[in-house]
Amino acid sequence: MPKSLLSRRAFLQTTAVAAGAALASNSIGLDAEPSYVTWEHSPASDRVRFGIVGVGMEGSGVLATAVALPGTECVAAADLYDGRHTLAREIVGKPIKTTRRYQELLDDKSVDAILIAVPDHWHRQVVVDSLAAGKDVYCEKPMSHNPADGLAMVAAAKKTDRIVQIGAQRTSSVLCAKVREMIGNGAIGDLNLIEATLGRNDPTGAWEYPPPPDLSPENLDWDTWLGAAPKKPFDPYAFARWRCWKEYGTGVAGDLLVHLISGMQFSLGINEVPKRVSAFGGIYRWKDGRNMPDVQAALFEYMGIPVYMRLSLGCESAEVTRFQGSKGMIELREFSVTYSPQAGVDTSPSYYSGGFPGAMRAAYVKKWHEEHDPTPGKEPATESITINGNDYDDLRPHLWKFFEAVRSRKPVVQDVVFGHNAALACHLANESYFRGVPVRWDEASQTIKSLA
Repeated sequence: MPKSLLSRRAFLQTTAVAAGAALASNSIGLDAEPSYVTWEHSPASDRVRFGIVGVGMEGSGVLATAVALPGTECVAAADLYDGRHTLAREIVGKPIKTTRRYQELLDDKSVDAILIAVPDHWHRQVVVDSLAAGKDVYCEKPMSHNPADGLAMVAAAKKTDRIVQIGAQRTSSVLCAKVREMIGNGAIGDLNLIEATLGRNDPTGAWEYPPPPDLSPENLDWDTWLGAAPKKPFDPYAFARWRCWKEYGTGVAGDLLVHLISGMQFSLGINEVPKRVSAFGGIYRWKDGRNMPDVQAALFEYMGIPVYMRLSLGCESAEVTRFQGSKGMIELREFSVTYSPQAGVDTSPSYYSGGFPGAMRAAYVKKWHEEHDPTPGKEPATESITINGNDYDDLRPHLWKFFEAVRSRKPVVQDVVFGHNAALACHLANESYFRGVPVRWDEASQTIKSLA
C-alpha cells in the first residue's frame, strides 16, 4: 500500500510490531493471517467483482486492502468529490468506472458486492439501496447514524438473502478469538467488571483533517453530500471533519467506542443491547465549533455487570480492554493478550488479626500457617502469560471473511443485527450525554428512554 494510504494506526504503530517480537519468554504467538492461497490463482469467473462507495480517508484504505486480496476485482467507484475518482484509479492501478452517482454501481449486474465508506448520515440509504439491488454489502462502522436508521437497515437485510458485514474489525481478530476461548474455558472465573480505555492527543486524531486544497462546489456535489442533514452553504471543513458534528457523524462513540463494544461483545460471545447507559463528558480540548464531545466516559450494564469505557481526544493513553473475574484478569491490547491468574485466597494471615489480643493473635497466626503453608519445595509459581498476534484492527482478515462469505454464502459474525446492537450502545451513550441522564433501550417502542 502506498505510504499516503496508510491508516493513522499504521503510521503510529509500525514499530510496535517489531517491539512485540522482543517480549519475554513467557510469550507465545498466534498465526495472525488467514490463508489466502486458495484464491491466489483463481480464474476471473470465480473472482468477487465489487464496487466501492466513498473513497475518502477510510474508503481509500478499505479499497487498497480489498484489491490486494486474491480473488477480488474492483470494477467501479463512486464518490461525490471528483478528486477521489482519480484516487480510486490510482489505488486499483487500472482504468475503472468512476461516478458521482452510486446508483450506477447498483445498476451494474456484473457487480457482486458493494463496499461502503461514506459519512454516517449516508449509511442507511446506501445500504438499503444496495440490498434492494441484490448486492452483498460491506459497510463501515458504526452501522447507523441513529437508532431509526439501524432498524431500517436490519429490516431491509432480513428481506433478502444478501451478506451484510459491518466494518469493526475486532470480530475477525485472532486476539479477540483467543480472549473468547479463554473466557469460555473459565480462565477468569466469574466475570464481574470490564473496563476499556482509548486516548489520543493530536489534531489528526481529533479529526482536524485538512480539506483537499482544490475542494469546491464545482468538483464536489455539496447538496447531495448534505443529504437529509440541515442545508448550509458549502463548507470544506464540514466535508473533511464531519465526525465532529452530530448532523453527519456520531462522534467518539461511533468512531472509537464502537470498536471497544464490538470487540468486547465478540470476546464474550454475546450480541445484545446494554440494559442501561450513563455517559458524561464535554468539549475540553478541541473548541473548533464541533458539537460532539472530545472526552466521553460511559458506564454500561451488560449481563448484569458494569462495563466502563472512556475515550479522550485530549490525552494519549494505552488502548486496552480488561476483563476482570474471580480467578484473574485478561488484558486485551492491540498486539497482545495477557492472562494474569489470581487465586482469590489469602496468602498470609488476615491483617484483621491485628485487632486481637496478643496471645489470641499468636495462636491464630500459628494455626493459619499450619493449615495453609505449602509443603516446602511445592510453593505455587503463578505467572502471567502473554500471547502476541496481529493488530486487532487490521482490515485484511475482516475483509477476507466478507469476500469468503460472498463466495460461500455462509453467514458472517458481524452481521446487520450485531452491527445494529453495537451501534445502539453508541447511540445510547450519545443520548445520555446530550440528555444529561441515564438512558435505556425500550424494545417495545424501539426508542431510547430516559431513566430520570
